[in-house]
Amino acid sequence: MENSTKEDYKIQSFDQETQNLLKTALKEPGSVNLEKVSNIIVDQSLKDQVFSKEAGRICFTIAQAEAKQNNGNVFRRHLLNRLQQEFKDREKTRMRSLQEWVCYVTFICNIFDYLKVNNMPMVALVDPVYDCLLRMSHPDALLNEEEVDCLVMQLHSIGSQLEAVNIQRMDEVFILLRDGFLLQAGLSSMTRLMLLEILEFRAGGWNLSDTAQKYYYSEVAD
Repeated sequence: MENSTKEDYKIQSFDQETQNLLKTALKEPGSVNLEKVSNIIVDQSLKDQVFSKEAGRICFTIAQAEAKQNNGNVFRRHLLNRLQQEFKDREKTRMRSLQEWVCYVTFICNIFDYLKVNNMPMVALVDPVYDCLLRMSHPDALLNEEEVDCLVMQLHSIGSQLEAVNIQRMDEVFILLRDGFLLQAGLSSMTRLMLLEILEFRAGGWNLSDTAQKYYYSEVAD
């Protein structure tokens, strides 16, 4: 499979045995323990922010290979079960490790972006993704630039998809972001800039004008 060669570079951080397992899963998923594979991918995503941004493509490749072999949706089922377990403990995760929480949100949003059913987002992920983004929109979370940066990145990536399936929940997110920008004390200048940019991004139909693009990103560069 040509996709597997594109994924190989993303799994170099694993030991050789795990690399071999993942490489086999990318090509012949029916021949390996897919519950173990899904746990390896989730575990790595929770501690490696770079990997959490790439894992969706790996999961997509495995799911596609499994579908071509008519082996059902074993991998996707195990992956969703594990995501659900982590979702239930999300507040404990956030309190224990902000980095792990950011990695989880990045990962679940990445999975939402890549894994589709008949080219449509998986319904089972819509509310959990919204719940995570809403949590990152609360006043205490807006005090953490790391959470705001993650939130803004996910809204850039999947905001239009999420809005298409539930605009009311997206409105909830943006009411919190607007109120935070306008009313909340203690926000850093970078947080205010990121919030203003994402408010304008959605207002522009999930797009920025060239002028706005130059303004915001020259400010970030400075």
